[in-house]
Amino acid sequence: MSAVRALKSVRSGDRVWIQPSCGTPKPLIDALIARAPELIDVELVHMKTLGDAEYTRPEYEGHFRHRGLFLGENVRDAVVAGRADYTPIFLSEIESLFESGELPLDVVLMQVTPPDAHGFVSLGTTVDCTMTAVRCAKHVIAEVNDQVPRTLGDTFIHVSQISTFVETSRPLLELHTEPFTEIHLRVARNVASLIPDGATLQTGIGGISEAVLHCLGDKNDLGIHTEMCPDGVVDLMEAGVINGQRKSIHRGKAVAAFVLGTRRLFEFIHENSAFEFRSISYTNDPFVVAQNDRMVAINSALQVDLTGQVCADSLGTKPYSGFGGQLDFIRGAARSRGGIPIIALPSTAMHGKVSRIAPVLDAGAGVVTSRADVHYVVTEHGVAYLHGKSLRERAAALIAIADPRFQAELEEFAVRAHYLERRAAVYA
Repeated sequence: MSAVRALKSVRSGDRVWIQPSCGTPKPLIDALIARAPELIDVELVHMKTLGDAEYTRPEYEGHFRHRGLFLGENVRDAVVAGRADYTPIFLSEIESLFESGELPLDVVLMQVTPPDAHGFVSLGTTVDCTMTAVRCAKHVIAEVNDQVPRTLGDTFIHVSQISTFVETSRPLLELHTEPFTEIHLRVARNVASLIPDGATLQTGIGGISEAVLHCLGDKNDLGIHTEMCPDGVVDLMEAGVINGQRKSIHRGKAVAAFVLGTRRLFEFIHENSAFEFRSISYTNDPFVVAQNDRMVAINSALQVDLTGQVCADSLGTKPYSGFGGQLDFIRGAARSRGGIPIIALPSTAMHGKVSRIAPVLDAGAGVVTSRADVHYVVTEHGVAYLHGKSLRERAAALIAIADPRFQAELEEFAVRAHYLERRAAVYA
């Protein structure tokens, strides 16, 4: 049926799961927004979607309210303004909210491939939490788009599990990342120096992640076990650098929950048996992550304080993104044989005006990764290893990789806080 007719099944008070990332079912969302005058208190639940998220605008207050489990830039302002909500949660634990009934779902909006001869559609670019959402929701509306790549793994849903079908043919929404900078490249070279041949990688999105992948061309037999797979893996897989041949589980397979990227990536994953897509509850389970020998987890941060506490989801009291899979993978990699948990970030923000290595986190900033969980912190100025270190050793190591323009004031704070003794302070 048409999207307009399909969305008539959404009722006031419903909770609706929207498939996120490149799987964002825009025609279904548009049809739901068109019904705003008829609806009251519909809660829209999702992680990072692509597109405008028009339902978070002020004029839709009272009709729609968004509950963000990981925030993208399209909903961030609404959360900060109080028109939408943010739920801090590990990605690995979202599906249990659906299954336990703690966060019951009424409707799922998703985008899938046309069915095969046996009646199975594929979730395409985005398995994430959507497979479990389908199993738990009362009503499932699927946009059947013949341009969705057919991906392999735990991606298949039989048509009997779907309530309503809306046929489309449109290009998927793409995420074009900004080109990485020279600073990103310098950080990436330091990260790459820690990655051994045969490592299994978890990477995120953004300049540092893309730069790290760019720096791995001289490595051998790398693998992928990650929540999110970006464009940068394509060149490395085509070159044979990423082949998964030394993985300890899922050998030969790039395991991911979803992709975020462009048409080139969509075409690459289509019916590609080198990929195995799984739900986030599996890909991000720290006990599964830890089964990968030489697991390298590469995650970013907004701030790291001198004791090693990592803020990655907020700017002071303002929610910015989410917990994501950072701690899932940091803890999994820490327990992996030969594992390397990494927090990677530029040493400054705001064009060099602010140090990301901070005396203390900003007031109200959330701690995503505790100081006891942090192992490696990497900036363009070097690598600090913190695990098992005292506050004095941590402060000294982090000051050493801070931007030199801020080292003196960081040192002065460390002395006042009794992390360092003045005679031990050696930074210019």
